[in-house]
Amino acid sequence: MVCPFFIAKKIWRCFIIANEHQINEQIRDKSVRVISENGEQLGVMSAREAMVIAEQKGLDLVKVSPNAVPPVCKIMDYGKFKFEQAKKQREAKKNQKIIEMKEMRLSATIDRHDLEVKAKSVSKFLKSGDKVKVSIRFKGRQMAHTEQGLAVMNGFFAMVEDSATIEKQAKIEGRNMFMILAPKN
Repeated sequence: MVCPFFIAKKIWRCFIIANEHQINEQIRDKSVRVISENGEQLGVMSAREAMVIAEQKGLDLVKVSPNAVPPVCKIMDYGKFKFEQAKKQREAKKNQKIIEMKEMRLSATIDRHDLEVKAKSVSKFLKSGDKVKVSIRFKGRQMAHTEQGLAVMNGFFAMVEDSATIEKQAKIEGRNMFMILAPKN
């Protein structure tokens, strides 16, 4: 015996797989402009006639321009087409250079040698094509002497200026002073 309080409602959800193109039986238009696999125009015909032609050649009918009047369909091997598109996207992604932002923290009371070591590593970052955010955090009474931090920033830039340009000048925001360096072209 099933208690009426425990009957669960069934919720039906429709999952639609988003295809970029409609293929074969998904094309519901009455008439379409058909282009052969060679790029020749076969003219305007019904979608069923175009499907028959595609089946005879052992290929797929793909709607390439759905907004045209009448819609444009092409006869092609859809699997090969998708593979070529994915290959082009991978190539484009491989050739893309993503510029990263590295950060180097200094202090207002940093010693000369420590500054040189940090400048050497920042030069490596800049030569590899990354931007660098150089920052100083002022603690306690150092806030009263922000000009000392500015002098450290200027001295640091003088050490790396052969491989860097200032993209954003040193400025103070709250307790932090920062500047952004970009690689020289």
